[in-house]
Amino acid sequence: MSADLLAVGSPAPAPEREWTARLRAVETPQPARRPRLLYGLVAVAVAILIGATQMGLSVLTTQTSYDIATLTQEHRALDWQQQILEDQVAGLSSPQYLAANASALGMVVGQPPSYLRLSDRAIIGDSAGATGVTSIDALTKAAVPNALIGGVPLVTDPASSLSSGATVETVALAADSPTPPAIADGLPTPDTH
Repeated sequence: MSADLLAVGSPAPAPEREWTARLRAVETPQPARRPRLLYGLVAVAVAILIGATQMGLSVLTTQTSYDIATLTQEHRALDWQQQILEDQVAGLSSPQYLAANASALGMVVGQPPSYLRLSDRAIIGDSAGATGVTSIDALTKAAVPNALIGGVPLVTDPASSLSSGATVETVALAADSPTPPAIADGLPTPDTH
């Protein structure tokens, strides 16, 4: 009965020897060895490159700091020079300097203005022109000291310049003139109780 069952339903089993002959153990391949020296050289080269980059950046940062310090000093010097030039311009445009230059040119202080009334063609005021005499001596002494123009030569006469301020002699000479003397001690104030 076993021979009938085997013949009808399934093929005959193969001998075990055939299976073991076809199956055999395969040798595992050895992984390819990468050269360790190459990795070491690459690591050292990268470390040297990083160090050189850091040193270069440090040198550039230090140089930039010195450049900024130098430019800051130059900026301060230029600001100082600008302030000096602005003071000189202020002194040259001061009323004392302009009056001294006008006096050196022969200009005199104007008289009270004259008016012409058109309705009746009358002249109101003094119709005479300005005389060559003036009570203001802007050329020799300034009534108020001005350090910005002391010693600055006049435009018309580079050999002459304004002095620093009024003296007792000029105040005494001004007392003889029709204008009041220059105030040297400040404005007078009334005594109050």
